[in-house]
Amino acid sequence: MPVPSTDDVTESKILLAEYGCLKEEQKTRIGFRDNLLYFTLAAATAVVAVTAQSGQSRLLLSVPAICLILGWTYLVNDEKISAIGYYVRDRLGPRLEELTSAHGAVFGWEIYHRNVAGRTARKRLQTAVDLFTYLVLPMVCTAAFWMSPVVQPLLLLASLGQTLALAVLGWQFLCRRER
Repeated sequence: MPVPSTDDVTESKILLAEYGCLKEEQKTRIGFRDNLLYFTLAAATAVVAVTAQSGQSRLLLSVPAICLILGWTYLVNDEKISAIGYYVRDRLGPRLEELTSAHGAVFGWEIYHRNVAGRTARKRLQTAVDLFTYLVLPMVCTAAFWMSPVVQPLLLLASLGQTLALAVLGWQFLCRRER
């Protein structure tokens, strides 16, 4: 395999290669993040079904734990997805525009899709879905546990810790939502 000469390597080619790698990572992270939502709902449904069949209300406390772990993973991936978009818009695109003397924004989609009508409403709706999945659903399970006839002190203490952690997670969802 021939080794490319340094004449074949330009800053523009390097930036385009970086763009390709970043978009691939972003695509992979989007798929993973979206699947986390489905997996969380499936896991919570399974726990509720097992709890209903067994009558062991303490099993409901696994839903907040599942939602905390998967919710935080969802947030981390969402943050990386957004960071890639910011980097492409704010650093990579302008640098490539400068190198190529392009007229107008390079990687225009990165800017265009953010200005589409209804985006703000869709982002708010997505935040509501995220909060329902990762905050409301586990809190409903926690409340159901609290109302059960056999609440043990250690499990009650654990559920209070989970409630605090869920509040932090919910706050993070609200703070990190993209405008």
